[in-house]
Amino acid sequence: MPHPTIVKDNVAVITGGASGIGLAAAAAFARAGMKVCIADVDRERLADAATRLSSVTSATNVMTSVVDVSSAESVRELERAVSAQFGGTDLLMNNAGIQPGSTLFGEPDNWQRIIDVNMWGIINGSRIFAPNMIARGKTGIIINTGSKQGITTPPGDPAYNVSKAGVKAFTEALQHELRNTKDCRLTAHLLIPGFVFTGLTAKGRTEKPAGAWTPEQTVDFMLARLEAGDFYILCPDNDVPRALDEKRIQWAAGDIVENRPPLSRWHPDYTDAFTRFVERE
Repeated sequence: MPHPTIVKDNVAVITGGASGIGLAAAAAFARAGMKVCIADVDRERLADAATRLSSVTSATNVMTSVVDVSSAESVRELERAVSAQFGGTDLLMNNAGIQPGSTLFGEPDNWQRIIDVNMWGIINGSRIFAPNMIARGKTGIIINTGSKQGITTPPGDPAYNVSKAGVKAFTEALQHELRNTKDCRLTAHLLIPGFVFTGLTAKGRTEKPAGAWTPEQTVDFMLARLEAGDFYILCPDNDVPRALDEKRIQWAAGDIVENRPPLSRWHPDYTDAFTRFVERE
């Protein structure tokens, strides 16, 4: 049985909804009979996405909006527009994200934009939409798209890691706040995708690597785990099973507990120890 929020005539809003995981989610919600608003910064991609959604639902059930999630006012305009057209929001998926790459001492404007979109976009969406979603008195969902890189923080893209670590911490705080709010029927969930072949990860490739999941596979997994009531929706992929993800996450936490050097998994003195840890039953 689907989650009680994902039902006919309820309203789903998806940021970063014009492509990738966002568009796959919008299509799944539309197939469930929901009214769908896809928000994105790219007007042309929004038009293409609306055309694709028209194959699974009526055009009257689809709304598009050009939104910069890093701007609180832009997100407020989105919330008002959805309320005016569809009467309110039952499901919010804060999915918009960018990954242009970063270096520790790289351009500050690049850092600012990554954190503004990836972290502040989710903060803005949650803070602006949640009060009216709670006031509706209905079951509702906020899904925030995080990343495994926000948990294990591998070297190579520090701005992205910082932004996604912030998403994890914020979404945990959000769920704690919601469950302690009187008469609140809203829950938050952290989507943690694996390797998904999207425009964000393609990096010039035109064919899906064998190890990657499709956006549709990721969304199917997300829907199943929402139905099960998971907060942490930790997605595997074709290369990395959940057991290996769990080991990597446990090792990252162990850096603090064992007082190892930060990012010890990539430290030459600890590579053998990490391998033994992974192989240990």
